[in-house]
Amino acid sequence: MALWWIRSVLAIVAAAVAAAGADALESEYICDSPIYCHGSLLHEIQISSLREDSKTFVDMKLKISVNETLRNFETMMAKLENNATSSDLQSFVDDHFELGEELEGVELPDWVEAPPLLTRISDPHLRNWSFWLNARWKSLARRVPESVKLQGDRTSLLYLPNAFIVPGGRFKEMYYWDTHWIVRGLLLCAMNETVRGILENFFYILRTYGIIPNGTRVYYQRRSNPPLLTSMVHDYIRVTRDLAFLQENVEWLEQEFEFWMKNRTVTVVKDGVNYTLVRYYSHTKGPRPESYKEDYDIGSKFPADKQEEFYYNIKAACESGWDFSSRWFLMNGTNEGNLSNISVQNIVPVDLNAYVYKNAVLLSDFHKQLGNREKADRYATIANEWKATVTALLWNNEEGSWFDYDILNNKQRTFFYASNLAPLWTKCYDEQKSPEIAEKVVRYLERRVLSHSMAGIPQSLQYSGEQWDFPNAFAPSQHIIIEGLHLTGHPRAQKLAFDLASTWVASNFLTYQEERHMYEKYDARCFARPGSGGEYTVQEGFGWTNGVIIQLLQTYGDNLTATVSSSKP
Repeated sequence: MALWWIRSVLAIVAAAVAAAGADALESEYICDSPIYCHGSLLHEIQISSLREDSKTFVDMKLKISVNETLRNFETMMAKLENNATSSDLQSFVDDHFELGEELEGVELPDWVEAPPLLTRISDPHLRNWSFWLNARWKSLARRVPESVKLQGDRTSLLYLPNAFIVPGGRFKEMYYWDTHWIVRGLLLCAMNETVRGILENFFYILRTYGIIPNGTRVYYQRRSNPPLLTSMVHDYIRVTRDLAFLQENVEWLEQEFEFWMKNRTVTVVKDGVNYTLVRYYSHTKGPRPESYKEDYDIGSKFPADKQEEFYYNIKAACESGWDFSSRWFLMNGTNEGNLSNISVQNIVPVDLNAYVYKNAVLLSDFHKQLGNREKADRYATIANEWKATVTALLWNNEEGSWFDYDILNNKQRTFFYASNLAPLWTKCYDEQKSPEIAEKVVRYLERRVLSHSMAGIPQSLQYSGEQWDFPNAFAPSQHIIIEGLHLTGHPRAQKLAFDLASTWVASNFLTYQEERHMYEKYDARCFARPGSGGEYTVQEGFGWTNGVIIQLLQTYGDNLTATVSSSKP
C-alpha cells in the first residue's frame, strides 16, 4: 500500500503533536522518575519481594522529597557496602514511604437511584440488579486531590482535574480501555456530566503528555492502550448532541490518531505488495515498574543483548490490554511457549487495526458534522484504505474469520482468539457483503468455539496459565462479539448474539446472587465461577464488567429473564 495517506494525516496534526511535547516519547525509560520508573532504589526494593504484589511499592507515596530520599538510600547502601538485606530495605521503605489512599472518594452530582432506561428492563430481578450495578458507580468514583498537582513527584499518580471511575481491586487509578465500557454504562445510567468530566480528563492527559497512557500512573506514561477515546466521544455526542464540546476537542482526537500513525505503524510485504497497518509497541528500557520482579526474573535469563527486546515486548503486551496471552507467544510460527517467547512487536493485531479503522470513520463523521469537508474526505479515504488492507492481510475467507498476522513468518496466525472478531464490531468489512460475512463468522464460531463456551466465549482455546487465555472470559470481548454479530443485521448472527448475551448475563447474575460481587473475568466453562491465572488474583469491582452488563440489559432487557432456561428468544 502506498504511504501517501499516512503523510496526509501527518500533515493534519503535526502542529498539535509538536505543541504537546511529543519529544517526551523518545525517552529510554517508561518515565523519568528515579523513584517509580528506574534506578537502583527501585531495583533493590522490587527484587527483594517485600510485598506479594510489585504494584504495591510503586503505588506508595513519598514522605519527603525525591532528592532527600535518594540521598538517604545512597547513604544506606554505602554503609551496607551495597549488600542490604530485606529487613534493611523494609526499614527504609517504612521510613520513607507510606501506604494509604491518595485518591479521594467523590460524590457524583448526576447519579440517580433509578435511571429511566434501567426502569424499562422487564424482569424485576434483573431490573433490581441493574439498580445495584448503578449504585456501584458511587463506590468506584474517585478524584485526584490538588496536593498531587502541587507535589506530583512524591507520588506515582498523574493529576486529573475531574472525577472518574476506577475498575476496582488493585486497579485504583483511571485506566484507558477499561473506561470505554465504563462510559457506555454511565451514559445508560444518565450520567452525562460524569462522562464529560472523564473525557476532559483524557484531553488533559493528551495536552500534557502527548499520549494517553495505559493508566494514570507515571509508570504507565509511555505505553498506551487500545485507542478507544474517539469511540467514547462518539457515544457521548450521540447522547448529548454537544457539538460545541466536539468542536473544542476534535483536535485532540486527531492528535491521538496521529500518535498511532507516527509511532506504531509497520509495513508488511505480501505477494510483492506493501501493506501498512499498526501494532502494539513500547520502546522503553527495563522491567515494568509495577511488575518489576516478575519481568526481571524472566529477563535476566536472556543474553544481555536480548533482555531489552523482552522488556519491549512485555510492555507492548500490556499496551494491548491482553496481558498476558498465548496470542503474543511466537515460537517456531506457533502460539506455543510461555512469556519468554513473547513477541508482540512481530504480530499485526486484528483488534487494534479494527479500532484504528473505526477512529478514521468517526473522525470523518465528526468533521462532516462540523462542516470541515476537506478533513472529512481525507479521513474517509484513510478509512477505506485501512479497511481494504485489513481485508487483504487479515481476513481468511476459507475459515470465515480475521486473524492476527505473523510478520516473521509472513502468515496469518490461524488460532482462535476472541479479538479475531473485532472487525465485526467496528464494521471493518465490505457492508455489501454483510450477510455473507455474518454467515461465515457464525459457522466459524459454531465449528471452532461454541462447544467450549458454556458460560461465555473464552479468550482463546489455548490453556497457557495466562489470564487472557482459556478458560477465562472477559466482559469487553463478550460485548465486542455480541454487538458485532448484532450489527450485521443477519438473522442467524443476531440470534447467536442474543444467545451469547443471555448466557453471559445469566452467569454474571448467578455470581451476583451468590456473592454480591462482580469480577474482572469469569470462567467460560461453568456458570458463576470467577476467572483465574495471570500475575494477580481475580479482582472484584468491576468497572468494565458492570458497564457491559448494563449495556446488555438495556439492549435485550425486553427478552432476558433471570435464568437462561426461561429466557425468550
